[in-house]
Amino acid sequence: MGSGQVTDWQGKHVTVAGLGVSGVPAAKVLHGLGARVTVVNDGDDAGAREQAAGLEALGITVRLGDGATLPDGTELIVTAPGWKPDKPLFAAAEKAGVPVWGDVELAWRLRKPDAAPWLAVTGTNGKTTTVQMLASILRAAGLRTAAVGNIGVSLLDVVTGEEQYDVLAVELSSYQLHWAPSLRAHSAAVLNLAPDHLDWHGSMEAYAADKGRVYEGNRVACVYNADATDKPSTEDLVRAADVEEGCRAVGFTLGAPGPSQLGVVEGILVDRAFVEDRYRSAQELAEVADVDPPAPHNVANALAAAALARAFGVPAAAVRDGLRAFTPDAHRIAHVADVDGVAYVDDSKATNTHAAQASLAAYESIVWIAGGLAKGATFDELVAASAKRLRGAVLIGRDRELIREALARHAPEVPVVDLDRTDTGAMLQAVQEAKRLARPGDTVLLAPACASMDMFANYNRRGEAFAQAVRELGA
Repeated sequence: MGSGQVTDWQGKHVTVAGLGVSGVPAAKVLHGLGARVTVVNDGDDAGAREQAAGLEALGITVRLGDGATLPDGTELIVTAPGWKPDKPLFAAAEKAGVPVWGDVELAWRLRKPDAAPWLAVTGTNGKTTTVQMLASILRAAGLRTAAVGNIGVSLLDVVTGEEQYDVLAVELSSYQLHWAPSLRAHSAAVLNLAPDHLDWHGSMEAYAADKGRVYEGNRVACVYNADATDKPSTEDLVRAADVEEGCRAVGFTLGAPGPSQLGVVEGILVDRAFVEDRYRSAQELAEVADVDPPAPHNVANALAAAALARAFGVPAAAVRDGLRAFTPDAHRIAHVADVDGVAYVDDSKATNTHAAQASLAAYESIVWIAGGLAKGATFDELVAASAKRLRGAVLIGRDRELIREALARHAPEVPVVDLDRTDTGAMLQAVQEAKRLARPGDTVLLAPACASMDMFANYNRRGEAFAQAVRELGA
């Protein structure tokens, strides 16, 4: 099982680690190719049993409640991206000399010979929005494309399906990249790097290195964030990458662009990378007003999407048309309503400090609703950067004390309401408290900087609870 395409799956013993959104399609595809598939799964609940029954009906072996033991005769493991690298199953595989692929690696290897190239996007925040903007721009250029990967559309389904594409806009998580050693994108972008998922990767260095794998073997452009101050920066990752001869580093910035960069000049998105004479000329692509919403971090997303599209040869007009046609997903700085001169904005998707900081930077005077599961994060940097914008703060969720302590250190004059309840009614009370603190012209912003699972099924439900509470205020 070297790095080349595996053409003959007949009778190969493949173990799929984990059921769920990637495991079930992987098991079905491999079974369809003639492999002898065993699925192992840690959990043994009703949901897992239901998925297992569906697979067993096809003739696939499923082992529930034991994801640690390597099945006899295994020649390859295909893992769900969420499985941590330190799992006992992978230690056993290493000892036995069995390779481990993720679902993305499997998809990459199953591509047809004339398959569509991949334009790949990773980063701590903004991935989904950027990939959707990119797909919208590519469509505006008349190209057959789809937004796929970590975004919910299975790459496996796309590469093994009948539909023909010219190019794919691919969202990749750090988990997926960790398990995709032979992936080689046409061009790729790392949007930003901030501490996240460190419980999975073990360190910031390991997390950054996995993100940086997206640049390996790029052919045309490695797109990086020229404004980033994080270390290692996305530019450092480009420098460390082993790319194809002639591949260029292309930066994006919210300031005026230098040569080989995209940036903003007087409200216009400008390209100085993909033009004939990048030292003396620039190409206008779109206006900041064409970006929805035109918050700074979202303009950065648009520039990254434009850079990847331009790397693929898309004309300037398609960038403008694609950005105009794009509408963001729910719960991403979504304006819910104005009540008594106060704007209520749902950014429930801001599940870490980096995303919340970008969200807070978009408004002048804010009553901030925050809290939930911190996932090991600290909040000093976020609060220090945002303190001058805060009218007040309402804290909810299990780890809210960490945010309260950061506020006490860096914004002691900001009034804080600490809600000591984690039932679903807490959101209505949070919105009522925020209304009490807000003045006309303020923005009440749900940007929790934390995951939602202590109180809600997911960030969507949290955002819906906020929107519902705001509607009750208005009524």
